[in-house]
Amino acid sequence: MYKIGLTGGIGSGKSRVADFFQEWGAAVIDTDQIAHELTAAGGAAIDAIRERFGPGVIAPDGSLNRRSMRDLVFSDPAARGRLEAIIHPMIGVVTQERAYQAQGCYLVFVVPLLVESGRWRDRVDRICVVDCDPATQVARVQARSGLTPEAIARIMSVQASRKDRLALADDVVLNDAHTTLAQLEQRACVVHKRWCSSARQRG
Repeated sequence: MYKIGLTGGIGSGKSRVADFFQEWGAAVIDTDQIAHELTAAGGAAIDAIRERFGPGVIAPDGSLNRRSMRDLVFSDPAARGRLEAIIHPMIGVVTQERAYQAQGCYLVFVVPLLVESGRWRDRVDRICVVDCDPATQVARVQARSGLTPEAIARIMSVQASRKDRLALADDVVLNDAHTTLAQLEQRACVVHKRWCSSARQRG
């Protein structure tokens, strides 16, 4: 199956672009969504997280307290590594299972930290970046989440730079402050048609 790695910084709009591809017949596996499933109440990662970090990072409903964990990993960089050691192998297993079952005109892996991981270049046929300037990223995340600019800056500081993402991209879908939803859809459609053609040629 023809495979695409889709990425972009926080607030870039990669989830909206992934939704377009899914609507047009692609199979989509979102690793961020898998992470949320694993850390929801009753999720497979919760017991290990509670054991490793204590009950303070678990919300009353039994899910991961994302605010507490976010504060912890930014104040203690080693904590990020401990969390990733729990979560990332689990995400990998679920991703492989879903990829094996996937059906569609091509397969899209939505991976927020695709560039940072350094592990995806050989796993996919194309890497597509949803591109956005940093100021627009901050404005969008503030509008949807209410996070402070400082909190957003901390999140962005552990993500690849715009330059590094674009350097790895085979395809780019621009979604800056001037982009309308119709324009975003049209730009996504251009790469969708290209991938469908490549997938057919692959047979």
